[in-house]
Amino acid sequence: MEIKVDKTTCTGCSLCKNFCMYDAIEITGGKAIINDNCIFCGACIDACKFKSIEITGIHEKNFDFSAYSGVMIFIEQHEGTVAEVSYELLSEGRKLADALGSKLYGIMPGYELKEKISGIFNYGIDRLYIADNEIFKHNIDDIYSKILVQAINKYRPDIFLGGATSFGRTLLPKVAAIIKTGLTADCTALSIDPEKKILLQTRPTFGGNVLATIITRNARPQMATVRPHVMAKEPVQNAENRQTDNYLKYSDRIEFLEFDPLNFKTKYKLLSREKELGQSINLSDYDVIVSGGRGIGGPDNFSLIKELADSLGGVVGASRAAVDSNWISYPHQVGQTGKTVNPKVYIACGISGAIQHLAGMQTSDIIIAINRDPDAPIFKIANYGIVGDLFEIIPRLIKKIKNGKGIT
Repeated sequence: MEIKVDKTTCTGCSLCKNFCMYDAIEITGGKAIINDNCIFCGACIDACKFKSIEITGIHEKNFDFSAYSGVMIFIEQHEGTVAEVSYELLSEGRKLADALGSKLYGIMPGYELKEKISGIFNYGIDRLYIADNEIFKHNIDDIYSKILVQAINKYRPDIFLGGATSFGRTLLPKVAAIIKTGLTADCTALSIDPEKKILLQTRPTFGGNVLATIITRNARPQMATVRPHVMAKEPVQNAENRQTDNYLKYSDRIEFLEFDPLNFKTKYKLLSREKELGQSINLSDYDVIVSGGRGIGGPDNFSLIKELADSLGGVVGASRAAVDSNWISYPHQVGQTGKTVNPKVYIACGISGAIQHLAGMQTSDIIIAINRDPDAPIFKIANYGIVGDLFEIIPRLIKKIKNGKGIT
């Protein structure tokens, strides 16, 4: 495999050089020269307006994937409560299946699930596979991976998706390794190539600087995890009205998997489960999030952030810098290493707008930024920006809201 530059069409414009992350391109004599730093990532090929760069020597292999069909969603639940991201994935899976002209399936391991599954059928699912046994009572990835591998090997879905939750990020890579397929983690968009009918998996890379679209060329199923709250949870039009939780209403679309619990051994043993006091906040439950960053100056000033959030019926969020400084606890963190949120209103106070933070909140409906630095990156994505001292601006906003005049 080698990468070549067509000297007859190359103009030496430097676009490829500017896009290269590895200092692999030099402009010499008005032409692009590629050196030994190149890792064949292909970024320069996409950047070149003159199609002067190509990678040669890649041998295409013909694989027969005709036995694989349909889109399967891992429906994550905790103590019988389905994770919101699973509904989001069912909505997205329905669109993908329609684009392929195939079926949408779900697989749901758990314990005592019969009376807790009917809402799933409001999302256009064609068939639901259930593994109901006490061995799945606790979400232990070593045990869950075995039943998912069994289902994938039996039903051969073309696409398999799960949520990029703390559990999904542990479980799905294990499954992919066992069945020897690829896995694209933390996707923010999925689509079907209209010609090749393959899954296009888009995720941020290089710290959020670049959106990479990844394909699984030589293995099936095509697997990906998707960040919570980046896709809409949309019940299908004219979905059956949820009048009852009785699973018998949907029995023609449910299949209980057969398996021997004695084969589901694990090297792990759950000793106990403890919930840390004061850590039950779920940012995604709120339509308004008011976040504080390093610019608020210290932990005591989060009381001002909370007062603004309370006046709007919202919740307090934070940047990683504030959390790392121990000004506020981790469950409040928004960003690439925290929560991905999609509220109706996101107010960033004293947050400069690092790429990692933007990755967790840039899909918010309305973004309002308050920062004394007019060149702060947060203003590039904000719908409304206020340049000034947040300790002067926020009290005025709170007063205005309490007087019933709204935030604008």
